[in-house]
Amino acid sequence: MSTDDLVQAAEVTVREWLEASELEWELGASNGEFVVTLPGEKKLKTVTSLVVGDRTLKAMAFVVRNPDENHEEVYRLLLQRNLRIPGVAYGIDGAGDVYLTGRLPLAGLDGEALDRLLGVMLEASDGIFNEVLSRGFLTSMKKEWRWRTTHGESTRNLEAFRHLLEND
Repeated sequence: MSTDDLVQAAEVTVREWLEASELEWELGASNGEFVVTLPGEKKLKTVTSLVVGDRTLKAMAFVVRNPDENHEEVYRLLLQRNLRIPGVAYGIDGAGDVYLTGRLPLAGLDGEALDRLLGVMLEASDGIFNEVLSRGFLTSMKKEWRWRTTHGESTRNLEAFRHLLEND
């Protein structure tokens, strides 16, 4: 199978899998790019770019912006998780923002492999989100909590951290 045929078959596979899923998705800005929104529990959504290249399907998702504090602790947590998550890895860009990346070979790409990749991407982003926030943004969250409670504003999006914020 030629490279062009492999790329075309992969694009068809990705499109058909996304159309059959109940996920929100759209075509991306680049050729062969699909942007899919994975709904989460801790992180409301993980927007993931799937790009069909010449030999691989690359997946990339933003996890969290550059932590305000405890960089070493946050990055250590992510690097330790890199050892346990299959097929994807955490990384940071030049601004220190945290991303997930993964790759699958186009040869043999099927719906099961896509499902597995996106499942791992979601778990790796959503499953660790609150832990990263509590380590990397606690001071900011404490300020926000104080402001909201003194001004009678909703603390709904901070409830998962109440045990860290309430007794400060």
